[in-house]
Amino acid sequence: MVRMPTSRPYHHGDLRAALLRSAERTLREKGVGALSLRELARETGVSHAAPGRHFKDKQALLDALALDGYERMNQALAAAGDRPGLSFEERMTALARAYLGFAVEHPELLELMFARKHHPDSSAQLAAAVDQSFGSFTALIADAQERGEIVQGDPEHITLVAAASLHGLAALIASCALEADEALAGLDEHVRLLLHGLRPR
Repeated sequence: MVRMPTSRPYHHGDLRAALLRSAERTLREKGVGALSLRELARETGVSHAAPGRHFKDKQALLDALALDGYERMNQALAAAGDRPGLSFEERMTALARAYLGFAVEHPELLELMFARKHHPDSSAQLAAAVDQSFGSFTALIADAQERGEIVQGDPEHITLVAAASLHGLAALIASCALEADEALAGLDEHVRLLLHGLRPR
């Protein structure tokens, strides 16, 4: 007698990527509370045990989702920052637009990313990805200081001020206090005010 397989055949080229895509869709549509490895297995069409080969538990899945988000955001920031010949203000605006664009496109994922980076059990790999995202702005600030384009001071502190301003815009959009199109359309002026302040010029 031929023994029949007890589970459905795996039909994805990359199970981990398929699980992360399904998890992000669930996060977007139902929230983090609806995420479970068993439900992901059902939606992806694999055995209940299959996700355990990649994520030991839900916390590991959340960390992987956050890491994937940071890696994608960092790619967008790197592409925006790699534009030689632009002025400091133009480069800052490009980075701001890349960050805000990601925040508008993936608000639930961004919230998870910020939550997981502060978790005591977050991985060293996630911490490195967080540092890289912050470092994109810090490197731009430090370079502008060397060129004499902006004031001297701790580049990380200056970056924190800029990041807080941009994340504030993202939070306003996420809470429906500000339209995404309006924020993106006014981003040039937002960066200009951030860089030059409110004194008459």
